[in-house]
Amino acid sequence: MHRRQYDLPPLDQLEAFEAAARHLSFTRAADELALTQSAVSRQVAALEQFFGVPLFRRLHRALRLSDEGILLQQTVVDVLQRLHQASQALRGETRVKTVVVTTTTGFAGLWLIPRLARFTAGRPDVDVRISATNAMVNLDRDGVDLAIRYHTQEGAGAAAVRLFGEVVLPVCSPRLRRDRQRPLKTPGDLRHHCLLHMDGGAAAQLLEWPPWLRAMDLDGLKPASVLHFSQYDQMIQAAVSGQGVALGRLPLLDDLIARRMLVAPFKKTVVSPRSYFLLQSDASRRKPEVREFLSWLVAEAAAIA
Repeated sequence: MHRRQYDLPPLDQLEAFEAAARHLSFTRAADELALTQSAVSRQVAALEQFFGVPLFRRLHRALRLSDEGILLQQTVVDVLQRLHQASQALRGETRVKTVVVTTTTGFAGLWLIPRLARFTAGRPDVDVRISATNAMVNLDRDGVDLAIRYHTQEGAGAAAVRLFGEVVLPVCSPRLRRDRQRPLKTPGDLRHHCLLHMDGGAAAQLLEWPPWLRAMDLDGLKPASVLHFSQYDQMIQAAVSGQGVALGRLPLLDDLIARRMLVAPFKKTVVSPRSYFLLQSDASRRKPEVREFLSWLVAEAAAIA
């Protein structure tokens, strides 16, 4: 009986999984791959059937990777990147100039991606690849050039470059602030509104409501209702659409506030003990395109600092 040397799933299923895992959204993955949301969902389901394990945890209004999904994501990203590079080399193209950046979904969606065109306009030959995930990766082992991490100076390490710090304050849609039935004039008025919460680890807890309310002498305040989210950009989108009040993180939300998509009803802020730090892999120090992108990132951060 003839047996295949490699027992592998179809490449299109792996591509669909990688995009869905990176965005933590079947809809966004479908937009990137020019497919329908249902097509991406079917491909992921077929991949789960192939391996016999769930790759995602499908929650209410949220999508998370399972433990098996996290393991597969690391391998699939590496394999697809190697295939991409080999494909371009075989077609006789010039050396692929890539910059692989890993960062949180919130930082990628709210700060980095909106500014990325400023870099690519001057360097269209550089392929910038953003891996938006809250999972910590080993830069050299996983083939990642740069990481932008939310950490303390001690936790980030001596080699890390600090981009900027962060202050926290409530934000909501202008429509919600104009609600005459439930005015938002003082922090105590939050008891009449829905508060949007982030689920997550220690970093998320630092940006949750209890520390901010405690700083405002409002320990024990009970809101009208709460909504929980697994991703920061999802929570901010809910705030933009008027579903409740979120704890905004500046300067991540500077652009949304400047465009009046969000407003800050109170001026009182809390300074986060963490900052955004830039780390570089050892292997990438030989790549001039990475050095250029790093310098651009530092300049962009300095412009808002």
